[in-house]
Amino acid sequence: MKAIIVNAYGGPEVLQVKSIAKPVPKENEVLVKIYATAVTRASTMMRTGKPYFGRLFTGISKPKVKVPGTDLAGVVEAVGLKISKFKAGDKVMAATSLKCGTYAEYICLSQDEMIIHQPNNISAEEATGIIDGGSTALAFFTDQVSIKPRDKVLINGASGSIGTAAIQLAKEFGAEVTAVCSEKNKTLVKQLGANHVLDYTKKELERNTNEYHVIFDTVGKLTFRKVKRNLTKDGVFLTPVMKFPTLLHMLFINPFSKKKLKFAATGLRKQEQQLRDLIKISDMLSTNKLKTVIDRTYSLDQIQEAHRYVDAGHKKGNVIIKLN
Repeated sequence: MKAIIVNAYGGPEVLQVKSIAKPVPKENEVLVKIYATAVTRASTMMRTGKPYFGRLFTGISKPKVKVPGTDLAGVVEAVGLKISKFKAGDKVMAATSLKCGTYAEYICLSQDEMIIHQPNNISAEEATGIIDGGSTALAFFTDQVSIKPRDKVLINGASGSIGTAAIQLAKEFGAEVTAVCSEKNKTLVKQLGANHVLDYTKKELERNTNEYHVIFDTVGKLTFRKVKRNLTKDGVFLTPVMKFPTLLHMLFINPFSKKKLKFAATGLRKQEQQLRDLIKISDMLSTNKLKTVIDRTYSLDQIQEAHRYVDAGHKKGNVIIKLN
């Protein structure tokens, strides 16, 4: 089968298309023919090995896992003897976290891993595209903060994969949402439910004096120090990007401040938490309460081009790799 192989950290050029053996499912596994996977900011960070903190989990000097990719949608092609939850022909969506392996035509997964049935009303591209952004946003909105109706939530990087999901989820919780993005993406975030929009290219966030219960920096561009004045007296600043100043703040300032900084790594959470969120995402997709925003679609052979596009930092929503 065709797969992407990496043997070193680096730029998109480390992603090489190779032919490897098609996996055979064990008695407790399903063999999934992958129809679509996604290129996320998380996958580009895992490719580069930056921030270096992440190498504690992905490999110190080089990637431990040779086939990258963490999200997929596809069809079950074969099942092991002990499989009870799935059968051949089932449409599924799955997240593999640090196990990776989705940049390939096939993958074997245990039925007890992060794999569920895909809603019938969406495509494979829509299913895989929402997994990372939706799961990351839910990790914060359910485990790090409790959003109440009419809470004011500001989302920085609102037009990206995490941001587009976060807008919709915050609205589902009843929040009043302010989206921070460029002028060209204003219509998109308003369509997703944003009540207000700030244009970062015009430095509208810097001039903004409003206070928010939650500020979610989905792209790791802000700092607690810069936005502290925009938090309510017990407000929370959320970031999915761990930097050294972030760690120091959490260790030495958080305990003495009512205004908090919180970090979460979706792939490092307990599997039951991740599965809960994936099921929530599926339920919302099936009832049309959650929409996947897709910017561009590439083939597996175009993986380097796809990663270069995501590296540029201007994608809207999600970038998809279509395999079938």
